[in-house]
Amino acid sequence: MSQFYSESLGLSTSAFALLKNLIHERIGLEYDEDKRDLLADRLSPLVVENGFDAFLDYYYLLKYDEAADVHWDRLMDALSVQETYFWREMDQVHALVNDLVPEHAKSRPNEPIRIWSAACATGEEPLTIAMALEEANWFQRVPVEIRGSDASPSALQKASLGMYRDRSFRNLPAHLKRRYFSEGPSGCTMNEGLRGKVQFRKANLLSATQIASLAQSSYIFCRNVFIYFSRESIKRVVDIFYEHMPSPGYLFIGASESLLKLGTGFELEEIGGAFVYVKR
Repeated sequence: MSQFYSESLGLSTSAFALLKNLIHERIGLEYDEDKRDLLADRLSPLVVENGFDAFLDYYYLLKYDEAADVHWDRLMDALSVQETYFWREMDQVHALVNDLVPEHAKSRPNEPIRIWSAACATGEEPLTIAMALEEANWFQRVPVEIRGSDASPSALQKASLGMYRDRSFRNLPAHLKRRYFSEGPSGCTMNEGLRGKVQFRKANLLSATQIASLAQSSYIFCRNVFIYFSRESIKRVVDIFYEHMPSPGYLFIGASESLLKLGTGFELEEIGGAFVYVKR
């Protein structure tokens, strides 16, 4: 149906330029010309939903309407990529649990271990971290705070419910699924005890006011997010991280992502067999 809408509406060159620039400015996502049809397809139902017959009207709504925040939430739901799963890229999680947390507990025993999963989508990443820490009995030994954030309200709602379908479990060992999840007719739900270890909140990574307190974490996971951002947007976000993180601070990004050419304050190090960006 959205394809029908996008074809009937038509995203003109001028409207595309205005929308893509506004989206880039506000939430960091980058849409080049080859993604023009994709953007039209994602946004066209929202254009129609608001009673418009042109993308330009929707642009003015996002930019000037008094209730623009509500419309940006709907836009984030439409544009967010919620492709994630449990036990993903575990080398970094193992480095956290087996190397960094023990060092933290030894050198700073009275300081809570604060972990932030930025752009966590439907929550599999922070819940994976919680499982790994629980398996190593860290919750019983030291104070741990885990937070997950995303700009999509619908993704966060799913994360808070803790209910998942088969695709989310494609990499999770079967014994962990049995231990931490109960099966139901609509999917598998994580047990409440472990789910309660993670606090979820809405946050736009490009908003310094929204993420400043979250970035006061010693361990930030921001993985497979920057592949959708422009170089400029990545630099803005990473600079906010660096400004607010304590020292030492550890930033984990996706295996296909790199900060080496951005000139940030972070240094790339190998820790426990994983590559981590470190603020010393």
